Amino acid sequence: MTILGSLDTRSFLPWINRHAAKLGLDQHIQHADQARIELILSGPVELIDAMEMGCSLGPINVWVEDIQRAEAVDQSI
Repeated sequence: MTILGSLDTRSFLPWINRHAAKLGLDQHIQHADQARIELILSGPVELIDAMEMGCSLGPINVWVEDIQRAEAVDQSI
């Protein structure tokens, strides 16, 4: 999942961690700056959908312009 917008990573990254944990999703932040956060989520699709919805609303000091999703390719095969 790639989140684009005006992102305050100091508040948004802990928010992402908390909400992923509440949903029981495994998550890993690959990249984070004030305009883009890239994260890998694993878990049931319905819960990833819920995470996307939550991220689109996010904390009050964050403005999410777009969320892009792509299915991860397993490199271990």
